[in-house]
Amino acid sequence: MSGYKFKERTAILLDDINLMTQADPKLLANIRVVLTRTSHPGNIGAAARAMKTMGLSRLYLVEPAVFPNSQADAMAAGSTDLLAQATVCATLAEALADTTLALGVSARRRDIVAEVLTPPEASTRLLTEAQAGPVALVFGNETSGLSNEELSLCQGLVTIAANPDYSSLNLAAAVQVLSYEVRQAWLGHASWPQPEMDAATGDEMEKFYGHLETTLAELEFLNPGSPGKLMLKLRRLFARTRLAKEEVNILRGILTAAQESQQRANRARNPGAE
Repeated sequence: MSGYKFKERTAILLDDINLMTQADPKLLANIRVVLTRTSHPGNIGAAARAMKTMGLSRLYLVEPAVFPNSQADAMAAGSTDLLAQATVCATLAEALADTTLALGVSARRRDIVAEVLTPPEASTRLLTEAQAGPVALVFGNETSGLSNEELSLCQGLVTIAANPDYSSLNLAAAVQVLSYEVRQAWLGHASWPQPEMDAATGDEMEKFYGHLETTLAELEFLNPGSPGKLMLKLRRLFARTRLAKEEVNILRGILTAAQESQQRANRARNPGAE
């Protein structure tokens, strides 16, 4: 090999090494894997192992049927530290409270979530948003997947292009695919563009939805006995647009003004009622 060719090859290898070592480990630390209503403890352990092989460490469990458990430990192999540090939550809303982006993973497209991403697209979105704060990949129950209510808490959907004649990936395999894609994207970029907005967190959005539902009921626009369908459609609308913190504050200010106006109108109609 000529001296020029050797130097050229060496420079390429050094560039590759520098690119890999410059990847920011804080980004992976801001990506959490959320498993909802997992039935079998062994799947939790296998998912933890899949995560650790790709450098992910933040595991959240929502209503696991059995946890902790020796089967989870056995399937985790050398990743029992992730199980020991796992956060167990009563609801998905609790698990996503401080996240600014949550992507649900499903084998099929759903109308409830507008944006559908491939695993590489999802990885890019997650790593970009992870610069600002926690983000999440959400996996459903092994048998039933994510419910529409659970998907309504997500801002996008990720589908894996599996064999259409047999697309049934087990939970740990799906976690492995997404974890691998995240790692490959992370290794391939020393820097990421800044997030487009200062996005509202899951908790801020849930408070907004609660305020919206209460206000619509007070205005008699919403049937308080059966709010589900309309609220799911409104969740889809706002998930499609995504809201910044400031925008949530503006909308809640409008809702408060509408409530106060309604209260004044009610008092005017019933001046003796307090």
